[in-house]
Amino acid sequence: MNNEITANNDALEGPIFATFIKYMLPSLLGLIAMTSGSLVDGMFIGNYEGATALAAVNLIIPITTLLFGVSMMVSIGGAVRGGKYLGEKNTTAASAIFSKTLIFMLVYGVIVIALGLVFEDKIFASLGADETLFPVMSEYYRIIFPFLFFQFIVIQLYFFIRLDGFPNIAATALTVGALGNIVMDYLFIAVFDWGLAGAALATGLSQVMPLVVMLYYFVNPKRKIFFSLRQTYWREVFQAAYNGISEFINEVSGAIIGFIFNWMLIQRAGVNGVAAITLVNYLLFVGFMAYFAVSDSIQVIISQNFGGRNPQRIRAFLRTAGAMIAAISAVIIGLLVAGSESMIGLFIDVERDRDTLVLALEFVTYVWPVFIFAGFTMLISGYLTAVHLPLQSAIVAICRSLIMPAGLLTLFYMLLTDYRFVAAISVAEAISFVIALILYLYHTPTRAMREQD
Repeated sequence: MNNEITANNDALEGPIFATFIKYMLPSLLGLIAMTSGSLVDGMFIGNYEGATALAAVNLIIPITTLLFGVSMMVSIGGAVRGGKYLGEKNTTAASAIFSKTLIFMLVYGVIVIALGLVFEDKIFASLGADETLFPVMSEYYRIIFPFLFFQFIVIQLYFFIRLDGFPNIAATALTVGALGNIVMDYLFIAVFDWGLAGAALATGLSQVMPLVVMLYYFVNPKRKIFFSLRQTYWREVFQAAYNGISEFINEVSGAIIGFIFNWMLIQRAGVNGVAAITLVNYLLFVGFMAYFAVSDSIQVIISQNFGGRNPQRIRAFLRTAGAMIAAISAVIIGLLVAGSESMIGLFIDVERDRDTLVLALEFVTYVWPVFIFAGFTMLISGYLTAVHLPLQSAIVAICRSLIMPAGLLTLFYMLLTDYRFVAAISVAEAISFVIALILYLYHTPTRAMREQD
């Protein structure tokens, strides 16, 4: 039986622009907080512990990325499903999928952490690490790995708390964790000289802090979603995971493309090439983070209007989000074309690392067109997930994050003898946008609703 939502639901009833901003700004702050930890860790580890320690930590990243991808897949897929239920004013079903995905995260966390600790050496070997690095990797791994349990829970709660209309709680929680990580990194590494163990402990504890803040949600009398241990129809968790599969594809594909790209640059430009593209990635990171904030917010809003059968509002939100992406793209392209040298100078000593700067500026000329297409492609992918078209969303995700960039990078690398092969990333983004646009035109809001009937 459906439970009626008595409180106002801005996603279904609020002004279009104001509602969009209400969801987007906390999402942007939350994403900044969520992603800042690894950058801060790298800065402290690299400066205080050296290249060997930084390499050891970087070698561990693929396994944590894979596990994180599963948690994102289930959490986003579950939240989209819960959004549809809220749009239908069925809070019982929304609470059920919330409870089931949270229970799944608890069980999943215990199992993968236990297996990860038992098979530590085998995991290190599969990541391509030399046995001489095992002790250094283990110093970090054995502390950070158990804390993944809290990260899985935080990710699940983050998406559902936002879904229930409390994006400020979710963003505040992640911000507290990010600030805590910076302070503890400084204390544990720079002051107490605890080395990699200190870095791991700082990062781990910074995952617990957001969870403490998020517990406030469970005592908030205005929430519509409630937790219950007694659940049935567990198949729905796997259905939710399927709906969020594009997020898993993005996580895994990013690691694969990064590996391919780095190998090519090392062969053609050496360490300077890898350093240069790393600087460019810092610039790309800012724009992509803003795009994801828009796409992430739209998923929450559209999934509820999809359940509420409001195609007009869905189109209005998409127009607003599209205008926001166009504005973001214009600003970023302008900064890259006119001020890339100044921005790169924030990260390196331009006099000491002149060769790296020159390479980075050349790479910018090849990759800035990415920002013409990427935001709109991500928006369409988020829309397709929100209207319960996981296959179509996965097609966009795998084309954009793996098939197109991997294929075109390989082709351009074979055909071109200089650094122009980097332009393959922009060409791949353009082709992926065309694919995404075709899928959107075939699955407009009204048609998507008919398909679900």
